[in-house]
Amino acid sequence: MEDYEVFVPFQSLQALECHVDAICRNKSAGDTCSTAVHDFEGDQTYSEKMGHDFKLTTNFKDTDASSYDDLVIHGGLAPEYLALDQDVIKLVKHLMDAGKPITSICHGQQILSATGVLNGKKCTACPAVKLNVVLGGGTWLEPDPIDHCFTDGNLVTEAACLAYPQFVSQFMSLLGIRVCF
Repeated sequence: MEDYEVFVPFQSLQALECHVDAICRNKSAGDTCSTAVHDFEGDQTYSEKMGHDFKLTTNFKDTDASSYDDLVIHGGLAPEYLALDQDVIKLVKHLMDAGKPITSICHGQQILSATGVLNGKKCTACPAVKLNVVLGGGTWLEPDPIDHCFTDGNLVTEAACLAYPQFVSQFMSLLGIRVCF
């Protein structure tokens, strides 16, 4: 998974005093997942560097989707494989059908496309995922500028980490979180 795309939403929600769980297929609470940092090295390519170890808080097999208020789907290379996992598909469909807020970052929309939940939804993603969005029934919103984030109903999507300020703000709105000074 992409380093920023898992740490920023996780830590942002923790800072807002939300209870946050991190799960991964075939891993248990206390296990770690390695992350990668993707650096753009020009207009058409990026490199992948070693990120950090991210500690999981609960077990996927023990996860009861109905007990969660929302879902954050990170990007990176993992969604390419998670989109083939029927248990992941079932979890995402359950939360979307229940109208719970779902946020998806960059390549995470590959999972949304595989579930069929993009049908009739407007969303953006990493430009390389445009075909997945369109074939999944979604209406493609060009991520221009790249730091723009979109909300359609209970779905928030972004293309790249530059959109995190909008992403966190729009996600907070869906969750009914307000910061007062």
